[in-house]
Amino acid sequence: MRFEQRLLRLWYGPAWRSLPLWPLAWLFGGVVSLRRLLYRTGALRARAAPVPVVVVGNLTVGGTGKTPITAWLASELGRRGHRVGVVLRGYGGSHSGRPRIVAKSDDPAVVGDEALLHARRGAHVVVVGADRVAAATLAAEHGAEIIVCDDGLQHLRLAREFEIAVVDAARGLGNGWMLPAGPLREPARRLEHVDAVLLTERGGEEGVAEPVRPRAPLLTRARLRLGEAVNLLTAERRALAAFAGAPVHAVAAIGHPQAFFAGLRRLGLEVVEHPLADHATLDPVVLAFPADATVLMTEKDAVKCHRYAQPGWWWVDLEVSIDRSSAEQLLTLILERAGLSGAGVRLG
Repeated sequence: MRFEQRLLRLWYGPAWRSLPLWPLAWLFGGVVSLRRLLYRTGALRARAAPVPVVVVGNLTVGGTGKTPITAWLASELGRRGHRVGVVLRGYGGSHSGRPRIVAKSDDPAVVGDEALLHARRGAHVVVVGADRVAAATLAAEHGAEIIVCDDGLQHLRLAREFEIAVVDAARGLGNGWMLPAGPLREPARRLEHVDAVLLTERGGEEGVAEPVRPRAPLLTRARLRLGEAVNLLTAERRALAAFAGAPVHAVAAIGHPQAFFAGLRRLGLEVVEHPLADHATLDPVVLAFPADATVLMTEKDAVKCHRYAQPGWWWVDLEVSIDRSSAEQLLTLILERAGLSGAGVRLG
């Protein structure tokens, strides 16, 4: 984890610090540009799924709030009466080979933590697989009318009707350099070609960090706010303010764990940090806390440790809030592009 922290400091610090890596970044950028050119000219062909596809992805390595946005979008499309399939790679899981439908009872070590989170949140069907075209096809065969792809902005083989790029409003695009000199998977100008950019904000982190100046057709802000804590054993819900006054152990195996810790502190909690690598395995050895300890973790982490949870372990709900008019505009554009109806159904 310390290596990841050093890398993040490099990527989100002054650009000159990564100078020795610039030649590798140019090489990586050249490969990315060539691959996109091959798809644009038809030398490589994108494959269409049987139903419309919406891709929610990001340009940077690390957490931007992509999975919560995907879950929000799937929920809102479902609320409008559409059967939604969520498709993703299944990072952190051991599954390989043909796509697999995810059940709520599946082992996160097999299907991945994010896939299990989507399944438990009630998507009509969730499918994991390295071949996103085959995964989307399987989801359609099991009743999905529209596919929301969690990640996959760079997975050009899967054709899509709508692209959403999620950008952390506070961290932006880091030093603006491609991997490995910076956090970018694609050049910043890629934001000009997506259908919508969602800037995710957390309390106290408003604003847009340079060099983000997206010129996508639709620019929307999404507020990510920590909600109630939910007990892993009893499902009891409790306000986070109830944990103030005594130290709590905070566990986060996500792309940007410091955002979780900072959010807890802003609510007045005394936090003992336990940052882990994104998708890290959680087991009784890693989570060796005293029996009477209070432990707060993300929902994505909670799905990995229900089997050995202790009475004082809680996961924290992450609420997505988008201005009503902006959300309506985004959903209307998606449904129009997908050729689906959905007017007249209120947002939740």
